Order: sequence, then structure tokens, then C-alpha cells
Amino acid sequence: MNTGAYSTTGELAKHATLILGALIVILPFYVMVSFSLKSPQEIGTHTGGFFGSQKAFLDQYCVKLGNPEANCWRNPAAYNYGNAFKKAPLLRYLLNGVIVTVSIFVIQVLIALPCAYALAKLRFWGRELVFGLVLFCLLIPVHAIALPLYIMLANAGLTNTYAALVIPWTISVFGIFLMRQFFKTVPDDLIDAARMDGMSEFGIVWKVMLPCAIPALMAFAIFSVVAHWNDYFWPRVVLTGSRDLYTPPLGLREFQGGLDGADTGPLMASATVIVIHLLVAFLLAKRKFIEGITLSGMK
Repeated sequence: MNTGAYSTTGELAKHATLILGALIVILPFYVMVSFSLKSPQEIGTHTGGFFGSQKAFLDQYCVKLGNPEANCWRNPAAYNYGNAFKKAPLLRYLLNGVIVTVSIFVIQVLIALPCAYALAKLRFWGRELVFGLVLFCLLIPVHAIALPLYIMLANAGLTNTYAALVIPWTISVFGIFLMRQFFKTVPDDLIDAARMDGMSEFGIVWKVMLPCAIPALMAFAIFSVVAHWNDYFWPRVVLTGSRDLYTPPLGLREFQGGLDGADTGPLMASATVIVIHLLVAFLLAKRKFIEGITLSGMK
């Protein structure tokens, strides 16, 4: 039997599967960016290639407003991205997204690090039971507790506030689990040395464990920020009043057009602006993210 041939065939199959998976993942982003550059006619007929022809088109809505046709010709890319910022306060929505995601992540870290340290390095009665509860909480879907959370916030008068968007997610059982697994790789000798120097347990958490946990924190940051930046369900539940608190996914509702799909271009442009921030953040933190997710421990 030619084991070399089988090995080569297996590698080709693996690469073909990975390439196919990558294409499936990339396709929606390809369509999103392409549609953000095209005119409504090109979007409707699926013509123009990736960038579109970029030929000026007549804005029918502008004509309906009574403007001369000569003043209603638009460049597709400029029209789509211009409307993305004109039709809705997109910058405000992006700012809200930053405030909410950063607030959630900071509070999650403040809570998760001490909890993970206690579960990983301290000896106390019931530690395994507490860790079991953490694992159990990972199995609870958000939608199952949405109604009790909403009732609690409504009774406290916190709906339509930043607090309603932040408070329910300040304790992350996934963050506790991830950091606990990372802290298990930190040598006990390092902690014992810190104790001999007179450092308190909280001092060890913030001055010893935190610097060691930067890769894991970067990995957790990607998961946390992406989840809450893209969250549509919970903001839709608790924001029932002013649109000033809308997060980016809710802001996309401003571009719901009629059956003619006239707002598809601006909608895709808005989605591109929203997504590009996450893409840039991931590319900047990619190395630390990979280190953290593989729980490589201290260098």
C-alpha cells in the first residue's frame, strides 16, 4: 500500500474542505461590500461585477420630491455611503455600541478575574460545586431568561437606559471559565512567591495574574465585543422609547425600504461601516487572540 499517496490525498481533502468553508464564510461579506458600491438597478439585476459600473444613476426619490432631473444624478458608492450617514445618525449608533461593549467588557473583567483566580488557585469547601454551577450556566440560553430580566429592569425603572443594555451581561460565566482554565496553567510557585513578599490575594490577581492573562483576555475581548456589538435581540427588547440609545444593529432598521429595495445600497453600506470596526480590531489582536484561545500559558 502506498501510504504516501493516501497521505497526499488526505491533505488535499483537508485543504479543499477548508477552502470551501472559507468561501462559504466570505460570500456574505463579498455580497455586502459589493452591494454597498452598486446602484439600485445593478443590485436588482445582479450586474456590474464586484465594484459596479460606478455610472451615475437617476435618484427617483429625489425626482419625486420635485427636484429637476439634472440635480438628481448620483454616483452609486457616494450615494450609498452618504445616505448611510444622512438617513440615520450612524455615528451616534456607533458611539452607543462602543459605550455599551466597552462598559460590559470592563465590568466582566473586574468580576471574572477574581472569580477565576479563586476557582483555579484557592482551596475552599464547595469549589468544585461552584465550578459546576459555572458550567451549568453556560448551558442556559439568553432567550430563556430574557422575560424575567426585562421585568426586573422595568420594575426598577431602568428600561431605555444604558444600564439596561449593560447590567444583565456584567457577569460572564464564559469569561470565568476561560480565565479559570488559563490560570490553571500559571505555576503555583509564582503565586507562593508573591505571598511570601506580603502581597494580598487581590494584589496577586491584579499585579501577578493579570499581566500573565493578557492573551486570554484578548481572546475573551474578541468574543465579548463581537457578541454584544452584534446583539440585536436584547437592545430591541429594552429600548422601546428614544432612538438616541440605539446600538448599530438596531440602527440598520432605519434603512428598511419598500418592496422595490431602494434602500438596499445604503443598508449594505451601513452594515459595512459597522462590521469593518470588528474586522480591524480582530486583525490587530489576532496574534494575542490565538495565543489566548489555545491557552498557551506564560512565556
